[in-house]
Amino acid sequence: MIDVRSDTVTQPTSRMREAAFSCAVGDDVYRDDPTVNRLEERAAEILGKEAALFLTSGTQSNQTAIMTWTNRGEEIIVSDSAHIYEHEVGAVAVLSGANMRTLHFENGVPDSAMIEDAICEEDIHRPVTSLICLENALANGRVVPLSAMKEIYEMADRRGIPVHLDGARCFNAAVALGVDIKELTRYADSVSCCLSKGLCAPVGSVLAGKKDFIERARKNRKLLGGGMRQAGILAAPALIAIEEMPKRLFEDHENAKRLAEGLCRIPGVVCDQEAVEINMVFFRMEADAKVRAAYPKYLLDHGILVNDENHGMFRMVTNADVTREDVDIILKVTREYLGMED
Repeated sequence: MIDVRSDTVTQPTSRMREAAFSCAVGDDVYRDDPTVNRLEERAAEILGKEAALFLTSGTQSNQTAIMTWTNRGEEIIVSDSAHIYEHEVGAVAVLSGANMRTLHFENGVPDSAMIEDAICEEDIHRPVTSLICLENALANGRVVPLSAMKEIYEMADRRGIPVHLDGARCFNAAVALGVDIKELTRYADSVSCCLSKGLCAPVGSVLAGKKDFIERARKNRKLLGGGMRQAGILAAPALIAIEEMPKRLFEDHENAKRLAEGLCRIPGVVCDQEAVEINMVFFRMEADAKVRAAYPKYLLDHGILVNDENHGMFRMVTNADVTREDVDIILKVTREYLGMED
């Protein structure tokens, strides 16, 4: 199968499987698992922070950060298209007892002036703003420019408000911007980085920030049931993921651009090539609903996995298990489906 539903479907490499089998382990709640400790040390170094914490997922990482930064009844500012708001089951309300002030940004790229205007400090009628949440790369496949992140971070610092970066695909963003990952993370007080998407680890995310923040976050992770025991079996492949796999992400980006370019050549398919900045391709079909609905099944019958249409758009995500040849197969099958058989 050619699986372009997401980059979460990536399979761990043979080296990751071997590392999981042979690594040294301990009890991580006692903090004596040497492999977890090494992962956290390296993650902090790579992300440019004082300390890091290994968690099971991006949602757990984001929510642990928010719990650590906020008090009940306070408010966070977040994009209305952010993963924290759209895809984390309303966890901010349930776990932190905080309100989400959502803002709509053009193409999802955050605007410092809009964020500052939404900040509330002392008002008997409104919750105090205690956190600003950013995302890079964005869920729409675009990348936030460093200038925008810098402006927001400096504004937030003046107002005494921390910034959390949901960096689920922050390495993709760094590759797209042509910078070291630290150039992104320097504009956030905490950063969550997913290791099980394009980086191919089977499980896990890391949360990085200052030492005192991570110590508080460690207790919140425990509260959420995230205190693991012989977690080195998971940390060993995650260590390979964060140290080695960012080097190959440009391949996914190139394949995504090839896919977008090919889709644009198919009559009846509309794809904005300029929006393809990482490994995500969004497109729509100028066809009736019946034709659009049958497209995923047709692809499946030809060995290609894709999600159903969502709000009029299809999404394909290139990843380590999708080759240049696979991209060409997807384009060929799509042409055949729309009556343009080679």
